[in-house]
Amino acid sequence: MSKGFAESLVDLPKAGEPAWRIALFYPEQGGWTESDYLNLDGGPLVEFESGFVEVLDLPTKEHQRIVQFLFVLLRAFVSAHCRGEVFIAPLPVRLSPGKFREPDIVYVDADRGEYKGFPDGADMVIEVVSAAADGRRRDTHTKVTEYAAAGIAEYWIIDPEMETITINHLVNCSYNAVFSFRRGDIARSQRLPGFEVPVDDVLNSAAGG
Repeated sequence: MSKGFAESLVDLPKAGEPAWRIALFYPEQGGWTESDYLNLDGGPLVEFESGFVEVLDLPTKEHQRIVQFLFVLLRAFVSAHCRGEVFIAPLPVRLSPGKFREPDIVYVDADRGEYKGFPDGADMVIEVVSAAADGRRRDTHTKVTEYAAAGIAEYWIIDPEMETITINHLVNCSYNAVFSFRRGDIARSQRLPGFEVPVDDVLNSAAGG
């Protein structure tokens, strides 16, 4: 009996090898649809663009402490002063047809629509820059362009390594108003007037305790 493709690829599982057969359950890169992506079950963070999926690096404890600290502050502020909701990753946000990102933190105004149960765009996003080179490039360059093109009014970039908070404000469809805050400064939102946080508090939250 001739072997099928899956059997010829690998006969018996061997310790230390990747689980090749699992990949056969999914489309090839470039062949993914939005439905394929949205039907993925749990696991690592995965983003989607034009038929391709990208598996993101797992966050560190320090990264997650900063995310949790800001999420608690922003959710409390929105609950008290705004109409809308604040979410924490993982949650796919549709930026445009065929493009989904999963921001660390996302604020969605109550009037914003949905796409298949997920936010169709966002009003404010926050990313904590990861230590990996590709993660840094994605957060500080790629997503600056993507979030502006999606019409997201405000994009916060928390950079623990550089000890900065950069706030990008949308002006004329681009982030033409960019403000950088360092230790000793207070970072303030324009999209959500009154929401502000000392840079020291954000950076120090990474240590926990």
